Amino acid sequence: MQEILRKVTKTLKDEGIASVGKKARSYIKTKNIEKKLKTSQVFQDVLFINGCGPEVPHPARYRVSHQREQLTYYNISSNEVFYQHLSMDMVRLYRGFIFFRCPYNEQIGEFIKLAKKLNKVVLYDIDDLVIDTKYTDMIPYLDTMKSEDRKAYNQNVMEMGHLLRLCDAGITTTTHLQQEMLHYVPEVLINRNTASEEMEKLSDKALQSKKELDHIHIGYFSGSITHNDDFNMIMPVIIELMKTYHHLKLHIVGELELPGELNEYKEQIIQHPFVDWRKLPELIAQVDINLAPLTDTLFNAAKSENKWMEAALVQVPTIASNLGAFEECIESGETGILCSSVEDWKEALVDLIENPDKRNRIARNAWYVCRERWLAYKTGYKLAEFLKKKFHKNIIFVLPSLEISGGVMVTLNHAAIMQKRGYDVSVAYLNAKENWCTVKAQKIPVLHANEGVLEGSIDAAVATMWTTVQILNRNSKIKNKYYLVQNYETNFYQSGDPLRIQANRTYSENENIKYLTISKWCESWLKTEFGKTCKYAPNGIEFDRFHDTAEERTLSGKIRILIEGDCASYYKNVDESFEIVNKLEKEKFEIWYMSYNAQPKEWYRVDKFFHKVPYAKVAQIYRECDILIKTSVLESFSYPPLEMMATGGLVLAVPNGGNVEYLEDGKNCLLYEQGDIEQAVSKINQLCTEKELRHKLYIEGLKTAKERDWNNIESAIESLYMEES
Repeated sequence: MQEILRKVTKTLKDEGIASVGKKARSYIKTKNIEKKLKTSQVFQDVLFINGCGPEVPHPARYRVSHQREQLTYYNISSNEVFYQHLSMDMVRLYRGFIFFRCPYNEQIGEFIKLAKKLNKVVLYDIDDLVIDTKYTDMIPYLDTMKSEDRKAYNQNVMEMGHLLRLCDAGITTTTHLQQEMLHYVPEVLINRNTASEEMEKLSDKALQSKKELDHIHIGYFSGSITHNDDFNMIMPVIIELMKTYHHLKLHIVGELELPGELNEYKEQIIQHPFVDWRKLPELIAQVDINLAPLTDTLFNAAKSENKWMEAALVQVPTIASNLGAFEECIESGETGILCSSVEDWKEALVDLIENPDKRNRIARNAWYVCRERWLAYKTGYKLAEFLKKKFHKNIIFVLPSLEISGGVMVTLNHAAIMQKRGYDVSVAYLNAKENWCTVKAQKIPVLHANEGVLEGSIDAAVATMWTTVQILNRNSKIKNKYYLVQNYETNFYQSGDPLRIQANRTYSENENIKYLTISKWCESWLKTEFGKTCKYAPNGIEFDRFHDTAEERTLSGKIRILIEGDCASYYKNVDESFEIVNKLEKEKFEIWYMSYNAQPKEWYRVDKFFHKVPYAKVAQIYRECDILIKTSVLESFSYPPLEMMATGGLVLAVPNGGNVEYLEDGKNCLLYEQGDIEQAVSKINQLCTEKELRHKLYIEGLKTAKERDWNNIESAIESLYMEES
């Protein structure tokens, strides 16, 4: 915020009073802008949203760039964006968000709502008490501002406080800031400002080229015009010492307004304009003593120890006010000198002016301490651990695609359940075209699973078909790897197809993958044929979607039979279904056929064909039919019989591994032996003539379907992905 004021002040000098209001508002007023960053497809851990524009780079350098550097050392990936370029779509690509010095606006408010709905963590970082005007009113300079500019400044401050309150926790630089922020959020981490690698390198270079000085040089690196009162506090001491020590030189850097009382000593004063931060180490290295005075206010007590750190890195001792972060970080007499009064300032300056050995000793001590505790690469652990604890557990379901199939629907329902139970959930697949999918009115982020784009940490990733296992194998940032086995996919391929071998290998060569299933028969063959012990949870159904307006079938009038399945897949055994209906009386039965992929064969008897029916419309087709014939010989879990029963319809099926765990012949359905066409025809006629049997199948069918409602098995689904303690 001080940097913003400096820009306003510079406008006053360069362009006149009339321009101040316009310039100030351009720097600090919240507004929506049309420019958007091109959305990346890379999934990472943290997005820093920077509220300081390029005209005020200093705060963001310490609190965005340096913190990102800290996190990189601890294997936490990050990105950054200027707050006016934030897009809603970015919420899907990160586990957490850190707003730095951002004011509230409506778009950010909606962004945070969505982030929390997706179980992302939202944090606020600030390095000054610019979150309420009760703090900024302590800055004397603000009283000199024009009323409309002060109003805009105050509005910006209050908007930052508003945004802070919406966040889950905070990050800041000092103890006093932490204490005040705790009035707004429940938890605040102190992560002090640190020196980046580049700062360290530039400071080392300045230190190596440091020259012996023929005068005593003291430096005040003020920063902004708001520090006038701080310098004025020690100015009487400076004047007295300049009278006494004619070889004393005062360096002033920044926007400090030089008091008239110092005009008499202008030959001993060297003024420097603002310099790029890369040149600052060289400038600080030119002085013997660094001055860091602060008047005793709560606002100043919350300030960081940057001035001491920057001087310590080039072995220049600091005399500072015994306040806030200086008091916490400086051991007086050893790594700097702390002053509580004007008399202390005089005593400290005289001591260091007259004792070069003490200057050097304090400078070296400060340098050693700073190298151990204030370099970015040594100080990121607390921040990294804080973020890890704040992240919600995340889980990524890796799909072959989002094309509708039974396996995909199972996976998406698992994703929706895990999101509902507090997990940060995404789905991913190669070359994803969508950015979002919707399940049960829940938005699920879609990520690209291409190599190199999943850079963020992943608590759990779930392969859902054999083709997706390799995506897990090549990603080292996945903590727990799972394979949700929904079918014996080796059998998808006939002899001679090399894919049969590749599919089969995924059940035997992955020792670091935990196997899961939603089918008892899959659980059995994984154990007996591959030695894999896997966790099981029952499969589910959206009962209400199918049960809506469910009615018991009377089979009066023309009886409508539904055949479902892809006739191009041999294991769906659809031909047998049509062999059955071809034996039935044409006048008595109407045949509907539903297939997502293949078209009906020429010899099929089909009165109405449904192709690529959206999942939302499937239930209505079931409701309009009386009997479902399902003749698949291989199913991981067979949904159609369960869905048909939920609508009140009747089921004739071939028993297979995917349906025998819930179908019971004569209780909730009728089963026949595969290939026995006459038996199947007889069972259909039995349904037509035996009313009591139909009623029993109707009641028990509804009961079976209800027990499998997703809402009733949520805990079992969640337990699949929870690691045992």
